[in-house]
Amino acid sequence: MILPSPTWFVGCGNMAGAMIEGWRSAGVDFSMATAIRPSGTPVEGVRTVKSLKDAGASPRMIVLGFKPQKLDEVVPDLQTWVTSKTIIVSLLAGVEAESLRARFRKGLIVRAMPNLPVSVRRGVIALHSAEELDEATLKLLSDLFSALGFAMWAESEKALSAIGGVAGSGPAYVARFVDALAAAGAQQGLPEELSRTIALETVFGTGWMAASSHEAMDELARRVASPRGTTEAGLQVLDRDDSLKDLVAVAIDAARRRGAELAAEARGEQVA
Repeated sequence: MILPSPTWFVGCGNMAGAMIEGWRSAGVDFSMATAIRPSGTPVEGVRTVKSLKDAGASPRMIVLGFKPQKLDEVVPDLQTWVTSKTIIVSLLAGVEAESLRARFRKGLIVRAMPNLPVSVRRGVIALHSAEELDEATLKLLSDLFSALGFAMWAESEKALSAIGGVAGSGPAYVARFVDALAAAGAQQGLPEELSRTIALETVFGTGWMAASSHEAMDELARRVASPRGTTEAGLQVLDRDDSLKDLVAVAIDAARRRGAELAAEARGEQVA
């Protein structure tokens, strides 16, 4: 699998770096790729330069991997390299296609919301284009992102935001749950390292089993919880007044609201 030639990674933070790691393990050819990082910090397997003027020929695809707040700092110099055929893939959380189009006069704008497990090719990637893509471009992007996990095209930016709230932020919430499970085990007298391993393997194994069996989560929970048994006693705490569901819903909504704030900032609106 070959990236469009040339491809520029403008900024290469955690998410862009995770994508590169996943594509590398999938055997993607990076010989015509360049990472542009002002720090000059090398990106493994990818030619790395400090500025756009050192990047070479105009790119066929640009991956925007910097912080959303730097959009107006980066675009003025970058847009001079963009042609009508350039694919601009934005990883900028909350920055809507309309805001990107207001800054890039040319190019095909596609928003992508991957999550961190793309680094091990088990990611979830939502894609959205505000404009119609030709069949070749659609296939190119679908194939590239499918190599990183479960990739889908969202019909609207609202759907893209919803997927990002669950999948994009989700790994952080799962990590917090693993920590909480490990801490609870330590409180019961288990050595901390052992408890952490048990918690992680339990979450990993449960996810793998559920994905393999396609079993509903409620049914899986019922299989573990014998009537009047130990697991059922714990579930009664988690299920009381739907407190766990409500807590997760509040967390997801907080992520959504922050995304809306970033979108407003990119539109030039004042955020209270």
